[in-house]
Amino acid sequence: MAQAKKKIVKGEALVTAVDSALSVLETIATNVAKSIAIVDKDNKKFSKEAKRLSKKKAVLMKKKKNAAIRVKKSPIADNKKALKAVEKEIAAIVKIATKNTMLKTATTEELNTLKLAAKRTAAYNKSLAAADKILNKPKPKKKKGAKKPAIVEISSIDEAA
Repeated sequence: MAQAKKKIVKGEALVTAVDSALSVLETIATNVAKSIAIVDKDNKKFSKEAKRLSKKKAVLMKKKKNAAIRVKKSPIADNKKALKAVEKEIAAIVKIATKNTMLKTATTEELNTLKLAAKRTAAYNKSLAAADKILNKPKPKKKKGAKKPAIVEISSIDEAA
């Protein structure tokens, strides 16, 4: 039975693969940063909208309370219409607020996911930068022809004297 030859991957192909992986990681980091900026902007917009709707609802609730008091005092058609109109506005605000809350929840989850991805890519880029720094450190040069200290025998010094 013939055995299949093992394929040997060339060094240039490996270097290219590593370089492309590094560039992809850098691209991911920039894309995540852009995405975070956009989603964060949307999240802030939804928060402002929720705050605005909450204030509007509070004002309408006061109007409803006053309209209900007027209806109790004198149940004429105009007072009842005013109460119904305020109740309709409150229902519309509640409906819009519910939609806004769902959108805000979704963007908050997306923002948290993006921040986690950004944290991971930053950690990977930091560790790869440290590894590159170590790998690209120049090798210390060896001194060629360095003179070794001469070893002089003591007996030859005594004879010379």
